[in-house]
Amino acid sequence: MYTKSFKNNRSNKLSFQSSRFGKRSRFNRSSGGYKKFSSGEKIDPAKFINKAIMNEEIDVFKPEHEFSDFKIDQRLKQIVMARGYKTPTPIQDKVIPCAINGSDIVGVANTGTGKTAAFLLPLINKIILNPKEQVLIVTPTRELALQIDQEFKLFTKGMRILSVCCVGGMSIGKQISSLRYQYNVIIGTPGRLKDLIERRMITLSRFNNIVLDEADRMLDMGFIDDTRFIMNGTPKERQVFLFSATLPYDIEGLIKEFLRNPVRVSVKTRETPKNIEQDIVRIERGKTKLEVLNELLKKTEFNKVLVFGKTKHGVENLSKKLSHNGFRVESIHGNKNNSQRQRALDSFKNNNVQVLVATDVAARGLDIANVSHVINYDIPASYTDYIHRIGRTGRVDKKGIALTFIES
Repeated sequence: MYTKSFKNNRSNKLSFQSSRFGKRSRFNRSSGGYKKFSSGEKIDPAKFINKAIMNEEIDVFKPEHEFSDFKIDQRLKQIVMARGYKTPTPIQDKVIPCAINGSDIVGVANTGTGKTAAFLLPLINKIILNPKEQVLIVTPTRELALQIDQEFKLFTKGMRILSVCCVGGMSIGKQISSLRYQYNVIIGTPGRLKDLIERRMITLSRFNNIVLDEADRMLDMGFIDDTRFIMNGTPKERQVFLFSATLPYDIEGLIKEFLRNPVRVSVKTRETPKNIEQDIVRIERGKTKLEVLNELLKKTEFNKVLVFGKTKHGVENLSKKLSHNGFRVESIHGNKNNSQRQRALDSFKNNNVQVLVATDVAARGLDIANVSHVINYDIPASYTDYIHRIGRTGRVDKKGIALTFIES
C-alpha cells in the first residue's frame, strides 16, 4: 500500500512507484544486500514490509475469564469496570490468575496489549489483603515509570495506597522527602533507584514483590549491573514479574537468575502486531527525506504522527524545520529535562500537536492513544528497536501504519 518511491516528474508533483526487493543492487552488496547499522546488526529491508490483518474472523480472542471472575477485591473490580475495562486482554486473562496464585511470571507480549494492568491489578489486590506488602517496579525509562505511576493512582483512587516515583531528571530531594512517608509501591529507573538505595533511603529487604518491566530494553540500555544490584538486595522469598517484548539469550539468563519456576505467558503470534501495516518509503535521488516527510504530513490521514530519529541533535533539528514549515510539532530526547519531555508528550497525547519527533527514548512502553502513523525517518539500530518503535501505533487492536524511509 505505502511501498513507494518518491521522485520528481515533469509536472513537479509527487509521484509514487511500487518498490520491489528483487534487486539487491540498491543496497550494500558487501553486506549481502542488507543495510548494516551502527550496532553491527544487519536488517533485511524486506522485514519493514508487512501487511495488516484486520479480519476480525481470524484469530478472534475469546477470554477464559471476565474481570468479575478474578479473585480480587470488589472495590478494585468496581474501579476496573468504571474505567471501561470490559473483558481482559490476552495477557491480562493469562497473567492475573497466575499472579494471584503467587507464581513468578515471565510475560511476553507485543506492546500495547494491556501489560501494565496485568501486573498492577494482582499486586494492588495483594496490598489490599495485606497493607504491609511492598512492591518495587523497575522500568528502563522515566516516561514509562511516570506512566505506570499514573495508571497505579487511577486503579487505587480513594484507597489510600501510596506510591513514590523515583526517576532521574527530577528532583532527588523531593523523592527523598516522599520516601519518608508511608508507601506501598516504588516505581523507578535502575540508576536513580541504586542512588537512593546507596543513600539508605530504600531498604530492599522490605520488598517481596518485584516487577522488571521492559527487561530487554533495560539490557539494551546497559542497566544490567544496576538491575542485578537491586535484585540481589531483595528477599529470597519474593514474587517476581518479568515482562519483555522479546526473549534474547541474555534475558533467558536473567530469568534463570532472578525467578523461581516461573509461569511463562506468551501472547505473541508474530514478531510485529498483525494490525500494523508496515511498508517502506524509498527516497529517490533528487528528493530529500525532509521534502518527502513534508508531503506526507500534509495528507489528512497523517493526523497524529510519531517520527523517530537517530540522534538528539537530529531530532531537535528536524523538529525546528517542521515547525518552520508550518506543522504543529514537539520533540523529546535526552537533552530535554523531564518537565519539557512530559509537556511535549502531553501535547501530543491531547492532540495539541500533529507531530512528535523523538529518539528511541519514546519507543518503549508509552501508551499514546490513536497514533495514526509511525515514521522511521532514520532507520533503527536493530530490529528489536524497530519492533518497539512501530508499537506506538496500532494500540489495542486498532489499525496503525508504520513507514520506514530508505534512501537510494
